[in-house]
Amino acid sequence: MSATARLGIALLAQGQAQKELAHNEALQILDTLVVPAVEEGPRASPPASPAIGACYIVAASPTGAWAGKQQNLAAYSSGGWRFIAPIEGMTAYVRASSVWAVYRTGAWELGTLRGSNVTIGGQQVIGARSSAIAGPAGGSVVDTEVRSAVGQILSALRMHGLIET
Repeated sequence: MSATARLGIALLAQGQAQKELAHNEALQILDTLVVPAVEEGPRASPPASPAIGACYIVAASPTGAWAGKQQNLAAYSSGGWRFIAPIEGMTAYVRASSVWAVYRTGAWELGTLRGSNVTIGGQQVIGARSSAIAGPAGGSVVDTEVRSAVGQILSALRMHGLIET
């Protein structure tokens, strides 16, 4: 039986007996992947009483019914656990922490957003880092209040990773 190239969803074959089984299995997989959401971050063992429709990310060293299914999405259905192997770039919303999980280079990355800039209202507000800004030092006129304020601003920008240290 042939399957789709990316997700491995079984395709119906001409003259196939019990086509409804293959079709229903494909629908179960699509039900998990169309708008993927997992209950929490990666976990090693299945929950004791999962709700039908619940989905989880299987951790790196799984146990029990999840043994050998590391990094897969585990979706619970009326027929038991269905496992979906992730592909590079797959995303899922993590309900417990309200962050996104992205499958990158063989592992799930939680809460990290990647991009080249942030644009709001058509104007770029965050972009590539510039070189470090030196703290205030020296000069012929010393204003300790300004130096303190500028130092605090620079410290806050460095703490948030907006400028280099």
